[in-house]
Amino acid sequence: MTSIASITLEVADTTAAALFYSTAFGLDSSRLRLRACATPTSGFRGFTLSLVVPQPGNVDALIGAALDAGAVALKPASKSLWGYGGVVQAPDGTIWKIATSAKKHTGPVTRDFDELVLLIGVEDVKASKQFYVEQGLAVGKSFGGKYVEFAAGAGLVKLALYKRRALAKDAGVSADGTGSHRLVLSGDAGSFIDPDGFVWEATAPLTADA
Repeated sequence: MTSIASITLEVADTTAAALFYSTAFGLDSSRLRLRACATPTSGFRGFTLSLVVPQPGNVDALIGAALDAGAVALKPASKSLWGYGGVVQAPDGTIWKIATSAKKHTGPVTRDFDELVLLIGVEDVKASKQFYVEQGLAVGKSFGGKYVEFAAGAGLVKLALYKRRALAKDAGVSADGTGSHRLVLSGDAGSFIDPDGFVWEATAPLTADA
């Protein structure tokens, strides 16, 4: 089954970004890589990253750690029909949603998370779904032309597709944006560019400075 092994964020300062992600979320280069980049970008970059956690307390702990490390709150954590969550923007500009479907605490509060999910905002969900199926990704969940989630093995990055404007609204930002996505996906599907301009590279081994 084709899957995403890791994602690479293109940032202005890799040292600062690495410190933020390790401090706020405990993320290392096994799934989140960083690459220096000065390619122009502005506004919404067309994607968000989500940490799916087991209980509300973990949401608060991760958001608190992110804010302490320099993130900006876009949506304060709150209850909704689907669960509990909030949205922050990292110092490098990447938007992160921290969420759980659980309504109550189930154990000691930690900063552990169950899944790392990449949500791509696309113009045509059905067309992008078909494109990715042709690349070898297996559909896990599908809700017509609104949302698609692809299957992912344990410890891998899960990919989901959502309408661009709906994704921006969910993140609490304007859908307007220009320039680079500042994101590269690595997996076993090879190298290609998807219909919305997101770049895939063949999975490369970690290097000492990755």
